[in-house]
Amino acid sequence: MKKKQLLFSALLLFFVDGLRAQDSLAVETPATNPYLQCEDTCQHIHGLDLSHYQGNVFWETVGERTNMSYVYLKATEGGDRIDATFERNIEMAHRHGLKVGSYHFYRPLTDQQKQLKNFMSQCLPGEQDLIPMIDIESTGGLSTDVFCDSLFYFLDLVEEAYHQKPLLYTFRNFYNRHLAGKIDDYHLMVAMYTDEPPVLTDNRDFTMWQYTAKGRIVGINGFVDKSRFMGNHNLREIRFKHH
Repeated sequence: MKKKQLLFSALLLFFVDGLRAQDSLAVETPATNPYLQCEDTCQHIHGLDLSHYQGNVFWETVGERTNMSYVYLKATEGGDRIDATFERNIEMAHRHGLKVGSYHFYRPLTDQQKQLKNFMSQCLPGEQDLIPMIDIESTGGLSTDVFCDSLFYFLDLVEEAYHQKPLLYTFRNFYNRHLAGKIDDYHLMVAMYTDEPPVLTDNRDFTMWQYTAKGRIVGINGFVDKSRFMGNHNLREIRFKHH
């Protein structure tokens, strides 16, 4: 009788293990798909953007103890500002396994060629996993039409330099006021710090949502900006194409 019970228990364990194996094959995890990462669920790909405001980042902890899969690092601003933490951050982010992109804070009143030269001095193609990002938050006091002429000229310069369109970052209200319907052929990250994703006045689809500026991450002192991909969008769409 005991032998039959033992045999039955062994067969039951074999059957359960088989079901578990099938489940593990059916469901993608961060281990099986490096482009699938999650913060609270595995429904979205989450990441960060960082600058000198976050100070000294403990990259060993960020890479090993969080579920962030990508990071955008501030490289430059305007015509001559270089972020003091960029060089160390990009080296350490790569070393600890994150997909890395670089961004430039655009100043509408500064010569566009000078801004491009500044950005290109830091955003080196060989160090990029993700397409360049342009941070757009101010019109510099220009009218919308003049501001857009200035911006689009700069975006054309960036595209020509890197052979791909940059990712554009802006706030929902800024987009609705100045950019709605004008940048449909660009990937867009929209910042709005609410519980529900933003809706744009032109109802366009956008790639990423920066959902908080007060996130907490093990390895970073203070607040940090967090973002995630929307819907079925993923990292492959903004992968840097090396020519």
